[in-house]
Amino acid sequence: MDSPASLWTTFSAAFTQTSVPTITWVELLLSLAAAVGLSVPRRSWRYFGLLATATHELGHAFAALTTGQRLSGIRLRLDHSGTTTTYSRSRLAAAWSCFWGYPVPALAGAAFVWSGLNGWGPAAMAVSTLVLAASLLFLRNLAGFLITGAALGGTAGLTFLAPASFTGHAAVIFGLALLVASVRDLLKLTDVHLRRRDRLSSSDAYLLYRATSIPSVIWIALFTLIVAGSWVVASRPIVTILL
Repeated sequence: MDSPASLWTTFSAAFTQTSVPTITWVELLLSLAAAVGLSVPRRSWRYFGLLATATHELGHAFAALTTGQRLSGIRLRLDHSGTTTTYSRSRLAAAWSCFWGYPVPALAGAAFVWSGLNGWGPAAMAVSTLVLAASLLFLRNLAGFLITGAALGGTAGLTFLAPASFTGHAAVIFGLALLVASVRDLLKLTDVHLRRRDRLSSSDAYLLYRATSIPSVIWIALFTLIVAGSWVVASRPIVTILL
């Protein structure tokens, strides 16, 4: 077993920029296919969607903490739903934390792709390990611990055990999968407002409308703008490889 000092050395080294991984256009297309394979088919989405939900709820939680709200707890469920409970006397602060659910998987996905293609894949995994470990303090149900624990095991394994070059490739695939997942969740949200209005109570856009009187369509448009912007950021280094 490695000593604590050895583990700390390995963890610290993850924050050093590594050689930029050599990724061919063939590998990039295969990575995109793998990302779609994780986020689109129902069978794989049954599992990867849980991680997308966890990222969504962490977006709410982080936004709440940045505005000084009290974070009571996070619950993740195996049906891909989740709840982040916060307390605030400010309606503006509450709206702020409510907003940052749907955009965060896309933002995180773009960050992973950029990191993986620029030699910071290990750093991205190390940061993810810290965030997931800290989130354990706020989880309030067994499913939440199972989902987060599995994700934590994956990021920690890539941080401490995998070669830096491999971690860079993994960061790109994971980032692309989160980007695809963000589009899938956005389409699902839009469908709730267009055809499944009996489920409006679960919609962040509807909750934002109730809190601010700004129509849900405006919030959905803002979600879409950020998701699209994340795709643009991620696509720039990808286009360079393809060209």
